[in-house]
Amino acid sequence: MTEKQKDITKSRHLLLRWGFYIIGIIILAFGISLTITAKDLGISPWDVLHYGLYKQFGLTIGSWSIIVGVIIVAFSCIALRQWPKIGTILNMVLIGIFIDLFLLILPDPGPIWMDIIVLISGVIIFAYGIGLYVAANLGAGPRDSLMLYITEKTGWKVQWVRNCLDVIVLLIGWLLGGPVGVGTVIASLTLGTILGYTFPHSKKLMDFMIKRGKKGEDFYKGQIRINHHDCASEKLRR
Repeated sequence: MTEKQKDITKSRHLLLRWGFYIIGIIILAFGISLTITAKDLGISPWDVLHYGLYKQFGLTIGSWSIIVGVIIVAFSCIALRQWPKIGTILNMVLIGIFIDLFLLILPDPGPIWMDIIVLISGVIIFAYGIGLYVAANLGAGPRDSLMLYITEKTGWKVQWVRNCLDVIVLLIGWLLGGPVGVGTVIASLTLGTILGYTFPHSKKLMDFMIKRGKKGEDFYKGQIRINHHDCASEKLRR
């Protein structure tokens, strides 16, 4: 394989990863929006904070998601003394934009049993979105970056750092008037478990797509044979 062919292959693989990343972000935002529409049951800890800020200071839930993300990214940049990855910035901005977009078009679930269905569906879709964008490996979101930074500095386990952060932002969001309920507990306890299934599945899907692309490239680069599937020889073709 020549250097030019290698560059083309790398570009195709990078394009595929970006495709997974963007689709994952959109699916993630859709899942978050579903859980927010079922807010009567409670929503996930970080969204409790965003909702509480929205109630107290106006703007939109998506806007506060971006603003909180900017604050976290700024802190991470100062602490780590390095610029954030482009994927981290896109994660921060796009999720907020798509949350507001989906909240504009999603209807109110209505009865309590519909709230339950929407909440559970939202958590599952939420987890699949995370699996897809993380599988692309193009940069963690602001909140995940903060979690990894604290884990590295303290030596604590990831789940303990995640739980502590969730409790802190949940309390702040609750004090600001964010909706807390059984849905908050469900989202907090089940998201990690569902991620245990969605992330490996998303990784396998991306690996399959990359391998499929390689097979296609090998086919088109292959040498043309004289005898084809109809078994006609070169002599007969003349």
